[in-house]
Amino acid sequence: MNATKIIAKTLGALTGIIGFNHGFFEAIQGNHATGGFVINAVGKGNSWTVWSNGGEGAFTIIPNFLVTGILTMVVGALLAVWSAGFIHTKKGGTVFLLLSSMLFLFGGGVAQIPFIILTWMVTAQINKPLDWWKKNISENTQMKIAKMWAGLLITAYLMIFFALELAIFGYFPNVTDVATLQIILYSSLVFGGVILLCAIVAGFANDLQAYLTQNQKVSSIG
Repeated sequence: MNATKIIAKTLGALTGIIGFNHGFFEAIQGNHATGGFVINAVGKGNSWTVWSNGGEGAFTIIPNFLVTGILTMVVGALLAVWSAGFIHTKKGGTVFLLLSSMLFLFGGGVAQIPFIILTWMVTAQINKPLDWWKKNISENTQMKIAKMWAGLLITAYLMIFFALELAIFGYFPNVTDVATLQIILYSSLVFGGVILLCAIVAGFANDLQAYLTQNQKVSSIG
C-alpha cells in the first residue's frame, strides 16, 4: 500500500473519530433544545472540564442535543469505517464528501472543515502519477524527505489528539489559566496541521521514489 493511500485512509478515519467525539459530548448534554445552529459540543459547567462556557464549537441543523449527538456518532463511525476500508475505491472520495457533509451539518465540528478538504485532496491523488509534484519537488529533495512521511504523520496525529484533549478537558500540567490553555490548544492544533502538511508532501515524495525505483527495475530487466 502506498503512502498516499495510507495518509488518506488515516486522515479520513481521524475525521470520523473526532466527529464521533463531538457527537458523544453533544448527546450527554441531554434531551433538550440546542438554542441555535451554533453550539458547543462540550456543555458548560461540567466538573471534569475547565471550559466553564463550553468547548468544541460545532454547527448543527438538528435543534436537539441528544438527537444531533446520536446522529453525529452514527455518521462519524460510518465515516471512520468507510475511510479505513473504502476511501481508495472509485467512488471513495465522493462517498467521503457526502458523509463528511452530513457530519458537519449534524454537529461534527467546525474545525473539521480543513481536515475534510485536505483528506479529499489527498484521496484525489491516490494511484495518480503525481506529475505536478514530480515537477516541483526535485529528486534530491524527494530522496531526503521520502522516508520521513510516517514519522511526520504520527507526530501530527499526536499533536492533534493532544489539542483534542485540551479542547475537552482543558488539562495541561501546572497550567490553570484559561487564556494560556487556549494559546496552547490553538498552537498545538496549528503545529499539528503544519506537520500534517509536511507528512503529505513527504508521502507524495515516497510514492514518487517508489515509482522511479520500480521503473528502473523494469528497465534493467528489459
